[in-house]
Amino acid sequence: MTSTHEKVGYLRPSKPAEHTPFTAASGVEHVVRMLEGRWKLVILFHLFGGRLLRFSDLERAIPDISQKMLIQQLRQMEADGIVTRLVHHQVPPKVEYGLTAWGQSLCPALDALLTWAEAKPEGTHTP
Repeated sequence: MTSTHEKVGYLRPSKPAEHTPFTAASGVEHVVRMLEGRWKLVILFHLFGGRLLRFSDLERAIPDISQKMLIQQLRQMEADGIVTRLVHHQVPPKVEYGLTAWGQSLCPALDALLTWAEAKPEGTHTP
């Protein structure tokens, strides 16, 4: 089985909510909007496993992302409650980014998506 990170601890699933097709589609659409963007998933994968990374560490880990885009993506994920920003009051200032418990709980869902994608039948067309 594929795993996004070998040190990730999975949270126990809570009792699933009862959904109608409309509420299920609406909920998934909301989640997709939170995770949309070229870099958010890449940032998440770097932070999985309880890692705390400084901004410069993330810049080095994702060399194709601009500073402006990295800041924008981190701020959006922080506002959505996925990423936490830890400020150490020292000179020079030190800021670290990590996942909230809720952000970390995305790991099993992304593992399931990755497994699903890898199971794609041979010969099917991808646009």
